[in-house]
Amino acid sequence: MADIDNKEQSELDQDLDDVEEVETGEETKIKARQLTVQMMQNPQILAALQERLDGLVETPTGYIESLPRVVKRRVNALKNLQVKCAQIEAKFYEEVHDLERKYAVLDQPLFDKRFEIINAIYEPTEEECEWKPDEEDEISEELKEKAKIEDEKKDEEKEDPKGIPEFWLTVFKNVDLLSDMVQEHDEPILKHLKEIKVEFSDASQPMSFVLEFHFEPNEYFTNEVLTKTYRMRSER
Repeated sequence: MADIDNKEQSELDQDLDDVEEVETGEETKIKARQLTVQMMQNPQILAALQERLDGLVETPTGYIESLPRVVKRRVNALKNLQVKCAQIEAKFYEEVHDLERKYAVLDQPLFDKRFEIINAIYEPTEEECEWKPDEEDEISEELKEKAKIEDEKKDEEKEDPKGIPEFWLTVFKNVDLLSDMVQEHDEPILKHLKEIKVEFSDASQPMSFVLEFHFEPNEYFTNEVLTKTYRMRSER
């Protein structure tokens, strides 16, 4: 009887192991899908993938070499089409770059005011601070007044902080594409980040842009500005 019980227990343990393996496998699939989505949203990864695909145009394979001549001719036609697609795509990115340069100029005054508000250089007016999300339209006036009184009480109890403390750290931690990049040891440094700027190359220069990270004085490094340059190739 004991042998039978042990056998049944062994089979039960095996079944539980199988269930755990299935669950683990399903979790792995979900994580893999999430990672794939994130990768396909990354422009650098997409650019590298496109470059690799373009490179295949010039890379013969044993499969292609084994094809009948008439099929090889059609493959060559596809290669020519791929080259033309790459040329059109290059033109597309050139025009996108021009648009980015154009609208960066229009955005700059807004970014300048954002910088001043974050760093306590400028105090926004009551009108500028007024914000009415759509959800508030359904809130009764009584609840709005009550919430306003509670907010005023909290403001009186707290100290008066300058600007918006740790603004950029908060941005990095709450934007999906950036949050995974921020490690715990980065946070004390990012608390000192006061501005991020993008400088685009002139129309007469090769396509590129520079990210500028402006920091307030801190104990981690002496540089006031850290930069990262991105150069874009346009092959036609």
